Amino acid sequence: MRFLFPLLFVTAAPALAQVPDFNTPAAYAYMKDLSNGAVLYAKGADTRMPPASMGKMMSVYVAFDMIKHGEAQLGQTILVRPETWTKWHSQGSTMFLSPGEQVSVENLLHGIVTLSGNDACVVLAEGLGGTEENYVALMNKAVAKLGLKNSHFANTNGWPDAAEYVSARDLATIAEATIRDFPDLYKRFYGTETFTWGKTMGKGEDITQPNRNPLLGRISGADGLKTGHTEEAGYGFTGSAIQNGRRLVMVVAGLSSFNERIAASVNFMNWGFSAWAQLPVLKAGQVAGKAKILYGAEDEVALVAPRDLFVVAPRGQGRDRTSRIVLLPKLAAPIARGQRLGDMVVSIKGLPDTRLPLVAGAEVKKAGIFGQAWSWLKSLVGL
Repeated sequence: MRFLFPLLFVTAAPALAQVPDFNTPAAYAYMKDLSNGAVLYAKGADTRMPPASMGKMMSVYVAFDMIKHGEAQLGQTILVRPETWTKWHSQGSTMFLSPGEQVSVENLLHGIVTLSGNDACVVLAEGLGGTEENYVALMNKAVAKLGLKNSHFANTNGWPDAAEYVSARDLATIAEATIRDFPDLYKRFYGTETFTWGKTMGKGEDITQPNRNPLLGRISGADGLKTGHTEEAGYGFTGSAIQNGRRLVMVVAGLSSFNERIAASVNFMNWGFSAWAQLPVLKAGQVAGKAKILYGAEDEVALVAPRDLFVVAPRGQGRDRTSRIVLLPKLAAPIARGQRLGDMVVSIKGLPDTRLPLVAGAEVKKAGIFGQAWSWLKSLVGL
């Protein structure tokens, strides 16, 4: 079992005695605090594994991206091809689509996110990509865009394929990117508890299916994301919840049963919120210091927090934390308001440093020729 904290700025291994102990039956597990980028737990996080239906998160990510850029619309309809229906209407989880019907992108997304419909994934892909193969190419393009190191997709719904794999860390990254890049669409589709589509045989009654998300109704603030299960992959789940402004993303995979997935997911998320405390560093807009600017109409600019900044630490620790400002090299005008100029580096004994962004509190325009010369001279003598 390995603990990493934080994700991108680990400078030394944490003292394990100070890290809250946690054990999970999951073969692979990962948890990240999105409030500050801290990785709270990692077990086999970079091991390649089958995604099962958790791979559908990437299908949804691509669709959200197309909607955001005007390449698709929620209200546009897509034909359920009879050939697609024949192949997928009884293969695993289904939305209960009918051959020849026209279904909106919005309803297909509900069918994927809430119902985990294998049929809905392929119909959406054919409608937005022309073919499923074209859509899979878009998914793998997104893999490169997000910097995923251990993922490759061979289909849109996670159906077993030897050429398809993900890692727990990569699944968490897809979840984080979905929440960050498409906040409105995320709220609209993830976290829906039930969805109704299709008719029963005989009586023709509406078919309502529940969301299998094991955190819904069990963890306060839970609102996503996706379960998965195949014989090879076992039971898995990528989930997220937000409490008091603090959002966690978690992944568990390789579990042995439906009920074990519920217990492991709930215990893991509870541990993330209860064993780790969020400690405030700066309020949004609060001035942390000043930075000297070369060739500017002003010699310096205030460094401010772009948002409320926090660190996390095991509960009862972190009271004696220290902080320092580290600036980017060669800061020179022009500087835009809100431009990142450096980091607040927070140190807590026994844990790796956490780096939090600091931005310019105001615009700094470039000085005239004489002002630039004077700035250059002052920099030479250290003024």
